[in-house]
Amino acid sequence: MRIMRFLPVLLLASLPSVLWAEFSPGDVPAGSAWYFHADFDEMRTTEAGRHLYGWLQQEVFDELRDETGVDLDKEADRITASGSSDKNLIAVIEGNISQATQDKVLALGAASGAMDKLESGGSTYYFVKDDGSHDSYQGSGEGEAEYSMDSIGDGAYFSFAIKNKILVTTTEADMTRALANGGKGAAGGDPSASMLVLSAERSLVQAGVVTSEFEDQIGWDSNIIRNAQQVALLVADAGDKFDIQAQLLSAEKEMAESLASIVRGLISLQVFNDELDPDIAAFLQSTSVDVDGAKLTIKVALDAAMAIAAMD
Repeated sequence: MRIMRFLPVLLLASLPSVLWAEFSPGDVPAGSAWYFHADFDEMRTTEAGRHLYGWLQQEVFDELRDETGVDLDKEADRITASGSSDKNLIAVIEGNISQATQDKVLALGAASGAMDKLESGGSTYYFVKDDGSHDSYQGSGEGEAEYSMDSIGDGAYFSFAIKNKILVTTTEADMTRALANGGKGAAGGDPSASMLVLSAERSLVQAGVVTSEFEDQIGWDSNIIRNAQQVALLVADAGDKFDIQAQLLSAEKEMAESLASIVRGLISLQVFNDELDPDIAAFLQSTSVDVDGAKLTIKVALDAAMAIAAMD
């Protein structure tokens, strides 16, 4: 939820249409404990994706537009974010940003009472922090939203310097590193420690987490999650269905097999539940559970309209 608190700063979004490479492990900075990637452009142009995009318009985009004045529906194509377990955040937002939006973001920073203009390697970036002396910035145009900086905690850094990208970080070291690396956090590190990243031709949402990094903070209410070292999730378009994949990496093969048995058992118990909705029972029956070494993979194709109805 802390990530959501930074969205008023994150929604600065960026570029005209360009070719976009598939999200891959190389896009996750070294040392990350979680990542999130959403492709709004893919949602707009695919059958199942449109169902998810419509839900986002109603549940997220409209509220953000009212609160920040930034129209995510029109001004963002993709967002990629990652971070550590100790509050560090690196985010890149791409879309079709207007100069008016950039001006609003700068006005928001200025209204906070503490905005510094900085430079690294010839690239400009800004630091904003709510110092308590200014409550908000009210847009001058009719119907413009009121912007408040009281949700960014210890402050955030942002930059428009990299062409086609808007960068947001919570540490200056990450910002200067991202500016020097063309808008990405530093990749590399031990290949064996790379995070799980699933792939699909029409990926809509991807996410992953190193579960052990958050055990003390979250206290996972699931034996399955607690016994996995990493968890990755992928939601992709498959016609009128969502192709959903989840992958869990355990410490050893025996644990993965045990987790698979637990998942299969839970599915079987629910399938024979007379009170279960027939549609849900049908998709549970189509769920596949496979083990490859220490990796457990769960796959299911879920009717997009039914999934969105369940979310509502």
